[in-house]
Amino acid sequence: MAKVFVTDYDYQADIKVFRTDYDYQADLLYHEEEYDYNAKGDEKWYFVDNDYQATIKIFWVDYDYQADLKVFPVEYDYQAKWNHSHKWQNRLD
Repeated sequence: MAKVFVTDYDYQADIKVFRTDYDYQADLLYHEEEYDYNAKGDEKWYFVDNDYQATIKIFWVDYDYQADLKVFPVEYDYQAKWNHSHKWQNRLD
């Protein structure tokens, strides 16, 4: 289950993430879940308020070359998927 905490500084994060403008540019298409029990796997994210609740801590970067992972949010959970193989696959939850 991917419980995500957004840090204020990059050195506090496990991974640096960039939000792409288009889905084909992203490594991962993710769906933001309303409840934590729905956040299963890397593709479904639930944002938490405290770092101790998180399974992964991220920092949003401004440019794609700064990122370890490029993501794009999707509207429906069935659209969430990895676009191609990535070193962070199966490590976010």
